Amino acid sequence: MKVTVIGTGYVGLVTGTCLAETGNTVACVDTDARKIEMLKQGIVPIYEPGLKEYLDRNVAAGRLSFTTDLYSVMDDSDVLMIAVGTPPGEDGSADLRYVLQVAEQIGKNLKSYKVIVNKSTVPIGSGDLVRDTIAKHTKQEFDVVSNPEFLKEGDAVSDFMKPDRIVIGVSSKRAEDIMKHLYAPFHRTGYRVVSMDVRSAEMTKYAANAMLATKITFMNEIANLCEACGADINNVRFGIGSDKRIGPHFLFAGIGYGGSCFPKDVSALIRIGRQYDNELQILNAVDAVNVKQRTRLVDKVVKRFGEDLTGKKFGIWGLSFKPRTDDMREAPSIYTIEMLHERGAKLCVYDPQAMENARPIFGDKAHFHEDYYTLLKDADALLICTEWQEFREPDFARVKSLLKQPIIFDGRNLFEPDHMRELGFEYHCIGRH
Repeated sequence: MKVTVIGTGYVGLVTGTCLAETGNTVACVDTDARKIEMLKQGIVPIYEPGLKEYLDRNVAAGRLSFTTDLYSVMDDSDVLMIAVGTPPGEDGSADLRYVLQVAEQIGKNLKSYKVIVNKSTVPIGSGDLVRDTIAKHTKQEFDVVSNPEFLKEGDAVSDFMKPDRIVIGVSSKRAEDIMKHLYAPFHRTGYRVVSMDVRSAEMTKYAANAMLATKITFMNEIANLCEACGADINNVRFGIGSDKRIGPHFLFAGIGYGGSCFPKDVSALIRIGRQYDNELQILNAVDAVNVKQRTRLVDKVVKRFGEDLTGKKFGIWGLSFKPRTDDMREAPSIYTIEMLHERGAKLCVYDPQAMENARPIFGDKAHFHEDYYTLLKDADALLICTEWQEFREPDFARVKSLLKQPIIFDGRNLFEPDHMRELGFEYHCIGRH
């Protein structure tokens, strides 16, 4: 099939590249001429394992192209996918201006039947808004479909190529058949397409992310209680994760969730509830607990060193909101660094992929290092904010020799407390003793 993907951000670029990988002819469109030129040169603006290899292969095969000119490619396409940003407004609601701008452009230039797909995360009822916006500018027949993405940053290519399910919200059999044909290569070993109405599909995306955010937050609350009563959150995690009704995923305690989806989608769903006079009390609590959890590592540092950290130096491993991505959006490290800087601390930081994205956020509040050992020289303590694989088995003797005193504050529970004590470290983690 021939597909146009509008927006080359995280979702659009992964979607377009993976659809090309299954033999479709895909044109990715963006108004950012600089980004399009980079992509034409094979430069991928985001870090996602496996994405560049797929992109290079499909560009070389002639199945994947990039352009700033939507009108030059949309006429020849069967499916138009909208994958532009829906950033949160000040009240937490999703901003639909970019989605509706694209809808207007499509409507003004529609010359034949198309399936218009919302890949962007949009509030319930947005499909109707897109339909109405397009219909104002054309008398051509078209269908609007909701096709939410469920991609984990760091595993997005694998998630797309081997999906748990593919949700499509449709209002016509014609559109449903086209979407099933598009996704046929992804369910050869099992039927994974779940068809429903458009509003239910829109709700499914928000409900899924809100549920996962709730699991993370619940475990963080239990971890804090474990610290208070002498239990071990790691043992608790194994104990409840073995229950098939609960499962082992998203049960790791830490310093809160971040990224482009969970914070934004929880806030948006809370806002949607209020629009319908339905206060979502559980999600209000999830949001409040997560905000508080972001300060957990700082609280431990202050308890150990005092409120005034002037003259103290801390080394920080990990900046991105999770490993295997360079995404800094709502990363817990941002709050940790801001609060420590306000108290006068000197901060030396390292991340395997997120350094360039972090520099404009922190400015001169942090000193960036290209090596995660050298930043520890004469530091008063090491803080771990992101659980990158390379941090899991460090040279502890070297770490100990570089630090002014052998103290580690671990926001991701990478190490066993008993082992760290045997090595001579003062070790502070989340929900363990």
